[in-house]
Amino acid sequence: MDSLTQMALGAAVTVAVMGRRTAAWKAAAWGALAGTLPDLDAFIDHGDAVLNMTLHRADSHSLLWLTLGAPVLAWIVSRWQGEAALFKRWWLALWLALFTHPLLDTMTVYGTQLLRPFTDHPFAVGSVFIIDPAYTLPLLVGLIAAMAAWRGKGLRWNLAGLALSTLYLGWSLGAQQWATVQARASLAEAGIEAERLLVTPAPFNTVLWRLVAMTPESYFEGHVSLLDNGTRIRWTEHSRGAELEGVLGEHDAVRRVAAFSHGFYSLTTLDGGYQVTDLRMGQEPSYTFRFEIDPQQPERPAVMAGARPDLDVALPWLWQRLRGLDVPSPGALALGEGPVGQPPGLSAPVR
Repeated sequence: MDSLTQMALGAAVTVAVMGRRTAAWKAAAWGALAGTLPDLDAFIDHGDAVLNMTLHRADSHSLLWLTLGAPVLAWIVSRWQGEAALFKRWWLALWLALFTHPLLDTMTVYGTQLLRPFTDHPFAVGSVFIIDPAYTLPLLVGLIAAMAAWRGKGLRWNLAGLALSTLYLGWSLGAQQWATVQARASLAEAGIEAERLLVTPAPFNTVLWRLVAMTPESYFEGHVSLLDNGTRIRWTEHSRGAELEGVLGEHDAVRRVAAFSHGFYSLTTLDGGYQVTDLRMGQEPSYTFRFEIDPQQPERPAVMAGARPDLDVALPWLWQRLRGLDVPSPGALALGEGPVGQPPGLSAPVR
């Protein structure tokens, strides 16, 4: 999740655990620091764009390393604050602030290596977007109330904020499951035999869901909204570059992206060069993690070539499609398709 959300979660958890044993602002400040510490690995440059992606949320997000680091941080904080008698309470509070950071990150689609050093598997539920105001705002409101201690009920407001944000995560899992059922039904009716299916929210919400279905030769992108009323899931087909596997499949950058993305990647040629794209983050035709690679010089570092979407197109589409309106996606527009420009058989009713 974004830094503001992680700071808010760390602060809220620490305030809840410390209660009235210390000033709420102190607990919030140290909790916010602990909540953002794991993400400092983003400032490490590994000299290669793919390594920078795949080694983020790695050792710094390991539940084991964070657990071992918690008492050290608690010892520093309790001495700094002159509250050595509260060492064990600070230990619990800061451990939870550190521990909940990677757990929350796991709810996004990026991939968090929770179990290092035993495995580098990137765990990803993908039920919330990396920035989601509906999750963050309850935490912030609860914290502000705790700071103000309005009528002595500030700590209760903080607990309420934590409860609401946690319930929202539960809601996101239910909504994701609903969208998955719709996607599978649509794929079956369209005759698309997918090897794997990605269901993850569109930006800033859990009402509109982005769908990516992988087949041996192609990938299909579609969207489904909880507010759809008979709107058909419109699948747009794109080449996954399977014919390039023989040329690029053994390239270290491709192998890393393939493993990190759980197989949701594509290979393309551009201006005589090659690119590998993580299909999970972004949408057609713009992806955050797209990399230029050179198979003739495998030692040459991969270079970031991602692109941001055209907000003048993406934001109006997002708002309209979220509300269940049948409008073509930016990916469909990039293919030159109009509102009903789907090839026969690539759409199916939302059930």
